[in-house]
Amino acid sequence: MNKIKFIYPFLVAVTLFSCQKDEVATPLENTQNEDLSGYQEIASINLGGLGAAEITAFDPSTNRLFAVNNGSENKIDVIDISNPASISVIKSISMTPYGGYVNSVAVSNGKLAAAIESTDKQAPGKIVVFNTTTYAEIKSITVGALPDMVTFSPDGNYIISANEGEPSANYLNDPEGTISIIKVSDYSVTTLNFASFESQLASLTAKGFRIFGPGKNFNKDIEPEYITVSDDSKTAYVTLQENNAIAEVDIASATIKKITPLGFKDYSLAPNAIDVSDRDNKIEFNPVSKLFGIYMPDAIAFLNYNGTPYLFTANEGDSREYTAFTEMKRVSAVSLDATNFPNASALKTDLNLGRLNITTTLGDNDSDGDFDALYSLGSRSFSVWNATTGSQVFDSKNELDIKAKELAIYDDARSDDKSVEPESVCVGRVGNKNIAIVGLERADAFAIYDITIPTAPVFVKMFKTGDAPEGIIFIPASKSPIKQSLIVISSENDGLVKIYKSTKL
Repeated sequence: MNKIKFIYPFLVAVTLFSCQKDEVATPLENTQNEDLSGYQEIASINLGGLGAAEITAFDPSTNRLFAVNNGSENKIDVIDISNPASISVIKSISMTPYGGYVNSVAVSNGKLAAAIESTDKQAPGKIVVFNTTTYAEIKSITVGALPDMVTFSPDGNYIISANEGEPSANYLNDPEGTISIIKVSDYSVTTLNFASFESQLASLTAKGFRIFGPGKNFNKDIEPEYITVSDDSKTAYVTLQENNAIAEVDIASATIKKITPLGFKDYSLAPNAIDVSDRDNKIEFNPVSKLFGIYMPDAIAFLNYNGTPYLFTANEGDSREYTAFTEMKRVSAVSLDATNFPNASALKTDLNLGRLNITTTLGDNDSDGDFDALYSLGSRSFSVWNATTGSQVFDSKNELDIKAKELAIYDDARSDDKSVEPESVCVGRVGNKNIAIVGLERADAFAIYDITIPTAPVFVKMFKTGDAPEGIIFIPASKSPIKQSLIVISSENDGLVKIYKSTKL
């Protein structure tokens, strides 16, 4: 077992791909153009229902998918996709010897890395590395508590895990949220926490950073969620979802360089109009005064465009709901400030704001027991951020909601919460176009955007998937077994893995 070291202190022409909890950056290719709107489902496989297909990774050397399966047994299913139209499970790798749930997988250079939480969720977890051909274990490495996502650096020299460190239900055991960096050359590990940033709490909070919950312990309240790595393998960007921020990590020196809070989305603006009620028997988007969204991204992807690094985030939002602490209440259950909400009685009805879920950790600006503003989780959108400055250069506003409604897949039962719930994002290259693929957990769909100009993404099309898509892989034509790009979607509520093939122009 490796000893964990705790440190207490956190681009040129386009190069990609940065995908879901598995894919890593690879150089651009010059392939025949493909129709961005012409993807069609060509295969589907059921791995066992609820919990059976959350995240997948692709190994181009063997044409195998490795799929997380926490159904009846915690395991990784191996799927042969040498013929993507006819796929089958050829092997299962049991995770039972290693701990509890397997949360994430990643592949690089014939190695499969799996993030496995302990049977005691608050205890240190493991990253276990396997050979993608023989399935033999190469190395087991101890990391921080609840490794929720693992990825390789594009050069294959490092494995990085986001260790979420969730508390126990009674909040009596709340481990630190950490980031582990593993050198593949010798599998030595350095695990970093965020102690050096505690002195910046006031300034970070002013920009939208969140530390909250019983005790409000800085290190323990930070929860790393998801990782993307720059194309030069020097920098990792890690979403701190519950904290509404992104951490920047220098990989070689194993140092967290900075935390960038993401601020809030203003729903009073017409382009951000939303549907806030699941009981009004209609889908209608309206601006709402003094209502804000907390971006709180889950997945993140990296794109280097003409020397400027950009980050793409799927702004899902996620609440803390434990036996000892629950942050959420409906607007109907809270007191509203009479000055800021003079029509409070009307607003608190089910047909208006009454059903909307909000956090109780923000909005009581003068600490007098009533809410001066309302904050809901997530932003019902994906965003693009300048990785250098931290500034937002694009947000999809309410376009995902509108497109889902047009396709008749908008779930009005989720209007009171996070609507289509953007969960995952992946960027890639199709012919001479850069694309972003955004997974929508509650619309059971993914959307493709043309991001050839990353500051001005253009919606292309929305596609139906299985129930609650969680994992996205983009396989470029150069690595595809059929030399056409493929999109692989894994959905956690029905256990389906689906493959979509492009259409050549």
